[in-house]
Amino acid sequence: MKALVLAGGSGTRLRPITYTSAKQLVPVANKPVLFYGLEAIRDAGIHDVGVVVGYTKDEIRAALGDGSAFGLRVTYIEQPEPLGLAHAVKISESYLRGEPFVMYLGDNLIREGIVELVRRFEAAQPDCQILLAHVNHPEQFGVAELCEGRVVRLVEKPKQPKSNLALVGVYMFNDHIFEAVRDIQPSWRRELEITDAIQLMVDRGYNVLSHVIDGWWKDTGKLEDMLEANRMMLDAMADSVEGFVDKSSAVSFKVRVEAGAEIINSSVRGPAVIGRNTRIINSYVGPFTSIGDDCLIEDAEIEHSIVLERSSIIAIDQRIEDSLIGRSVAVGRSKLKPKALRLMLGDQSTVGL
Repeated sequence: MKALVLAGGSGTRLRPITYTSAKQLVPVANKPVLFYGLEAIRDAGIHDVGVVVGYTKDEIRAALGDGSAFGLRVTYIEQPEPLGLAHAVKISESYLRGEPFVMYLGDNLIREGIVELVRRFEAAQPDCQILLAHVNHPEQFGVAELCEGRVVRLVEKPKQPKSNLALVGVYMFNDHIFEAVRDIQPSWRRELEITDAIQLMVDRGYNVLSHVIDGWWKDTGKLEDMLEANRMMLDAMADSVEGFVDKSSAVSFKVRVEAGAEIINSSVRGPAVIGRNTRIINSYVGPFTSIGDDCLIEDAEIEHSIVLERSSIIAIDQRIEDSLIGRSVAVGRSKLKPKALRLMLGDQSTVGL
């Protein structure tokens, strides 16, 4: 069995972060989202992985290499334009044909992994297996309609959904999917939709199974979803202190302090992770916060946030919450007179003061 991991796409909903970084490499609990998917694939006993890449291909290649660090053999498949999930399958046929495969969207997280789901697929040997989850806003997803557990209809982002069962970003197929992706037409979005391809399989009488997952799943395409994913992964983390914590500091409940980090005269209340060589000085780091490597937090308070590597937050007298702060960002007070707010912000930034 092989896997196809989709790591293209522009990540428009996470701009401005994704102007300079692939959305699949934005970290959750200090680990890129994409890495969780690759580890889930490996843990399911799959070792050959095709990674579909787009304009961020160089960054994805630099992060994954040949896949050996994950116990995988990675082959890169270039998608010149983001023309849909079914298009990604279509251009990967020569790599995948002859074996069943798992398709995994690189910005999705399933906390419990996919071992059981792969075993069910292997045992039942259907033509397709889709994963579903109950969601609050099904109009934002591909939606499935079931009749006595059987898939009867799939619709991509319907304006009036007939169920709240969203397609989770993990699919399993045999070779019949290639016939379907060749026979469908682009949607109103000018993309080849995987929902249309699976619907065609249903219409042609192929065996399409569904499985409603009970565990936690998240598409990390938006800020609030990233923060929720960060919260859930931190909550599953164990305590670990490899860095230095001085006697005047308090570190409590599921805190990981990585090697080279220093916590001085500060309070860190978990779940939280403090990255390598990061310094927390005279500060408070609250629950559900990830601070990346080589950061400085001094005379500041922050919680329920993600701070990427090499950033600094200094002398801020209000608590920072619900925030995603990018790489090499400096947040601090200006010493210039007259006193004023002075901002340099990229396109599509959001600031709350």
